[in-house]
Amino acid sequence: MGVLNVTPDSFSDGGLFGDTDRAVTHGLQMAAEGAGILDIGGESTRPGAQPVSAEEELRRVIPVIRALRDQTKVLISIDTMKPEVAEAALDTGADIINDITGLLDPRMAEAAARSGAGVIVMHMQGTPQTMQQAPHYDDVVAEVRAFFETQIGSLTEAGVAPERIALDPGIGFGKALEHNLALLRSLPALRVSNHPLVIGVSRKSTLGRLINDDRMESRAWPTVALTSWLRENGAEILRVHDVKANVQALRVTEAILGFESTPEGFTA
Repeated sequence: MGVLNVTPDSFSDGGLFGDTDRAVTHGLQMAAEGAGILDIGGESTRPGAQPVSAEEELRRVIPVIRALRDQTKVLISIDTMKPEVAEAALDTGADIINDITGLLDPRMAEAAARSGAGVIVMHMQGTPQTMQQAPHYDDVVAEVRAFFETQIGSLTEAGVAPERIALDPGIGFGKALEHNLALLRSLPALRVSNHPLVIGVSRKSTLGRLINDDRMESRAWPTVALTSWLRENGAEILRVHDVKANVQALRVTEAILGFESTPEGFTA
């Protein structure tokens, strides 16, 4: 899953792809490099980020989704917390709703059920404005898994097909370093039935802390290392900024694991 931030203030690449033409060019490049999903977001969710209106978010993302849908068959996900943005994105050609609030708003579930879209249920404690203010858990793995189970039940009751639901533990979203590490080392315990696990660690501050280097450019290779490790330990979808290097890491890892080679990569 290639990250395409159409925002001026995202933590890793804010402003680089705010222009529609540049965003589309970058999206097509990520698709050519092997991304199976393009994740388009028009509102930064970094710690402390301020919300934007639905109108502004739509202004940023809809032209990009429309142009990409016309030029590629790669799946498109809309990274949004707003049901009206999700609905407009799906109408424009998006295939997946990626909601950091875990689709707690019933209108999100309704939009997914009506359209047949896939959904990514992410766990977050708090909001982007407050989530890193002393996050606390008694048992982070058990609490995240319980959230997944509850949301799967709610979504299926609302009419979302179970096979369209993926789960994201939300690394860095209302979690301290020790919480992030506990979740990463406990992927099997986070799995609910056969729902795919989506993991996003690309360029995150957790990596900077682990390598004692806060420079954004220093987080690329730790991301690649984690991509290989996460795939070996069961993650199915890796959300990354640097697609080519991470796709290459996946190809090598899956070959070692004994997956069968196909033109698109490796399959079991």
